[in-house]
Amino acid sequence: MKRPNRYQRFSIFFAYLFYLGAMASLGVSGWFAWQQGMNSPPVAAFAASVVFFIGGGIVLHVMGRANLPDLRVNR
Repeated sequence: MKRPNRYQRFSIFFAYLFYLGAMASLGVSGWFAWQQGMNSPPVAAFAASVVFFIGGGIVLHVMGRANLPDLRVNR
């Protein structure tokens, strides 16, 4: 596999940031669930954020690890 280009490295970096965001949202969701109960709106909002961050992280990770061909026209 060839070395990923600059944009793929950015994609991997942001994928890891999204994974960190998912872990933070999971922690905050658990804290709100402990404080206010499972039926409170902040728990639902942060649980939805966990799903968003994990999904976005997976997409960015796949984009960053793809073996893309060089489509430039050689002269």
